[in-house]
Amino acid sequence: MIKFTKMHGTGNDYIIIDGRKNKFTGMKRLVEKMCDRHYGIGADGVLVLHDSDEADFKMSIFNPDGSEAEMCGNGIRCFAKYLHDNGITAMKQIAVETIAGIKKLELIVKGSTAESIVVNMGEPILQRERIPMVGKPGMVINELLHLADGSRFEITSLSMGNPHVVIFVEEIEKFPISKYGPLIENNNLFPSRTNVEFVKIINHKEVIQRTWERGAGETLSCGTGASAVTVACILNKLTGRKILIHLKGGELKTEWKEEDNSVYLTGPAVEVFRGEWPD
Repeated sequence: MIKFTKMHGTGNDYIIIDGRKNKFTGMKRLVEKMCDRHYGIGADGVLVLHDSDEADFKMSIFNPDGSEAEMCGNGIRCFAKYLHDNGITAMKQIAVETIAGIKKLELIVKGSTAESIVVNMGEPILQRERIPMVGKPGMVINELLHLADGSRFEITSLSMGNPHVVIFVEEIEKFPISKYGPLIENNNLFPSRTNVEFVKIINHKEVIQRTWERGAGETLSCGTGASAVTVACILNKLTGRKILIHLKGGELKTEWKEEDNSVYLTGPAVEVFRGEWPD
């Protein structure tokens, strides 16, 4: 039996399992079964804990379709809470190894429980070829994207360890994200596919975000997406460097600091339940 913990960060839910105690085969199929919301546990992804030679811990991230992701802002907050609340570490500041590099986190603890986590998401990657995105080298700000159905969008693209496309819209609630999300995710311009954020500006300090996640579809929240949105807003001179982002699953606070060029993400993490999965 595989012991697991189900958690969520602003509605972005994950299954966390300890890879130090379990050795998995057929990971893609296991993830697909676990994440199925009708026949499995149900989740936006699976996080696996490993020992690390480079940081305090290592986290592997798997999308519901079994593909491996580079980084997840909501997931890593859940991961940090899991480490603290299960007594795996008592540290309030931890470093976690991911495919996107080592991420540093600060835990805000009340009593014996980690209630909120601040994540240093690192520096945004703005060079087109490193996002990655096909085309001439340079930054992608308000570039016109033509879709197969004849639609056109002005996009700002960047990477927060994983690729993102940010699109500013006037109407956010009724925007047909299920139509345009997959068309952009799988566009040939993005060799690794891409996450897509649709954003409405409220004022200089607040925005509303909806996200189509690569390999998952629309989710209630996306931490790397919120970080990408923050950068895109500033590049397009639409907000200040510190903003509040409203998502379907809750709120996240972000800041793109000038002193170290890093994006900081602050938000909650919640344990939902624990259980065992037949292996």
